[in-house]
Amino acid sequence: MSDRLAVLPQYLIPKQALTVLAGKLASAEAGRLTTAVIRWFVGRYGVDMAEAANPDVAAYSSFNEFFTRPLQDGARPLADADFLCPVDGAISQFGAIERDQIFQAKGHRYSTTALLGGDRELAARFESGSFATLYLSPRDYHRIHMPCAGKLTRMIYVPGALFSVNPTTARGVPGLFARNERVVCLFESAVGPFALVLVGATIVGSMATVWHGTVNPPRPGVVREWRYDEQNIVLHQGEEMGRFLLGSTVVLLFPKDTLAFNPDWAPAGAVRMGEMMGSRP
Repeated sequence: MSDRLAVLPQYLIPKQALTVLAGKLASAEAGRLTTAVIRWFVGRYGVDMAEAANPDVAAYSSFNEFFTRPLQDGARPLADADFLCPVDGAISQFGAIERDQIFQAKGHRYSTTALLGGDRELAARFESGSFATLYLSPRDYHRIHMPCAGKLTRMIYVPGALFSVNPTTARGVPGLFARNERVVCLFESAVGPFALVLVGATIVGSMATVWHGTVNPPRPGVVREWRYDEQNIVLHQGEEMGRFLLGSTVVLLFPKDTLAFNPDWAPAGAVRMGEMMGSRP
């Protein structure tokens, strides 16, 4: 079966309604039923609870609390590197931005302008730069950390579709990551600006940042923007910056001549938060 045919049902199902329902169920505190669901999920996806700060599945009052669980101190040591991998997951794609075009999958590209909510001036800062697209599966740790130290300047909520973001969908849906709902977080660092984009997906109940809390819902259907120029919000390398309530994808953008990727990285390879993502050229 072709990838386009495999994703056809996603065009037909009520993705928004399913996501709202999933969000409500995931936040419900249903006692033994919640524990049973978590226990099933751990077994089904092979979640390693030994590294969780609290490995007891019965200690979590809701599925969301379990899903965004913190890890034990030292579970993710930070490499001595200029840029760290911000999440646990798998490498979807990474490499050079070709002028303003980001490679999604064979036969599919999308523009930095579209990804960043239509802001051409902002997108121009990343022209011919570097990108990395990292996919978080259900079994992964779902907190997002800083690849390098940065001062927060803007956050942009961009409404959009809620397609799945798994590899099959990435191959089958054109412009997927610039098409789905997303939260664009912009920072200034010692090497210039960088963008950390949280991409929503089917049944991703919400996305949150440490400085704002839950960004969505609500889902107003229009672009929303917050500016932090007059605030001194600085996050250190490796520090948590946000989280997904149910899994999704992160896209990172860096300017030209800023990042040389880890030579051991390869598409479809597994990555862990805190490992070396790259260095300065």
